[in-house]
Amino acid sequence: MKRYEGLFILNTAGKEEGVTDIIEKVRSEIGAAGGKVETVQKMDKRPFARVSHKKHSSGFYVNVIFEVAPTALAPLRAKFALNQDVFRASFTLAPEAVTEKK
Repeated sequence: MKRYEGLFILNTAGKEEGVTDIIEKVRSEIGAAGGKVETVQKMDKRPFARVSHKKHSSGFYVNVIFEVAPTALAPLRAKFALNQDVFRASFTLAPEAVTEKK
């Protein structure tokens, strides 16, 4: 299992369900792939620097740190690409967790 950091831009335009519902769907997708979510950081709604379509001028940013097998990352990326609630998803290797030594 490797530790990854995923930056998700959620598409909340015209949706009745809240951001927390979409985040729970993201958590369940990671869990279904055999992963474990460590932390979720909501980063609020931000405007895009480059607007490609007037309908999508901003998105809700969420940073998720999770562990999953490296072979499960490509299928996860494909699932999130097909998910209408996830506008963009980017994955990078997360730095190792810092533990306090006493």
